Amino acid sequence: MSDDRTPERLPVAKTYKLYIGGAFPRSESGRVYPVHDADGRFLANAALASRKDVRDAVAAARKAFPGWSGATAYNRGQVLFRIAEVMEGRRAQFAAEVADAEGLSRKQARSAVDQAVDRVVWYAGWTDKISMVLGAANPVAGPYFSFSVPEPTGVVGVLAPQDSALLGLVSVVAPVIAAGNTCVVVASADRPLPAVTFAEVLATSDVPGGVVNVLTGRAAELGPWLAAHADVNALDPTGAGEQVRAELAQAAAGTVKRVLPVRREPDWTREPDLQRLRAFTEIKTVWHPVGT
Repeated sequence: MSDDRTPERLPVAKTYKLYIGGAFPRSESGRVYPVHDADGRFLANAALASRKDVRDAVAAARKAFPGWSGATAYNRGQVLFRIAEVMEGRRAQFAAEVADAEGLSRKQARSAVDQAVDRVVWYAGWTDKISMVLGAANPVAGPYFSFSVPEPTGVVGVLAPQDSALLGLVSVVAPVIAAGNTCVVVASADRPLPAVTFAEVLATSDVPGGVVNVLTGRAAELGPWLAAHADVNALDPTGAGEQVRAELAQAAAGTVKRVLPVRREPDWTREPDLQRLRAFTEIKTVWHPVGT
């Protein structure tokens, strides 16, 4: 007599990796930590990034910077729009992860995902307008042309928001890469799964490897190494606590890097503006003699 009962089995817990240089390596330290939903239910394990992982991510971002900053603004806009397309295709997965991470209803989570996709589209539309809005032809007395031209700052260290796992993450990453920078992002420690899925979106879209590097771990542990790294040109400490932000500003002073001033974490549901595009853009003034 046959037994048709399904044997009881243990679920295979997934362990998510980092995203560095277009690949998904394990943490150099071999460390992982458990990720739970808003009700305390175990979801998966995530890699606990180390100082060495920060160095590897910065090296990847620096290597990718010349190609990304040298691409045409139109091309960068196309790449960002492709990110939005792939996110739209994984909308259901993002909604489930955001609902678990933030304790939202599925309807609220879907709304947050829609806002995140729309935000990427918004910044995609700005890539070829930055030079016109932030740049200028300067009136001068003399036989010269004088132009102010916006340029990307370089490699940006980003501490992503802790509470807004997807919308906040997109809101701090999209303007950085839209302006032509590359970045190293430390995702929300307690809510990293939407960031990991976002990394998978980047890997399967047209974003060159190294333009965005995603680390999972603790902002208080990884932030100081980003702030002090001489090859990081600017720092967005939005996702660090107030005390940690003060420590990061002090660490960044040693390499004279730009630190985005943050008084409190913004309301990410509000419409975006040009502040973050301006924050990681340098203005270069060019003088050229008038020919006869």
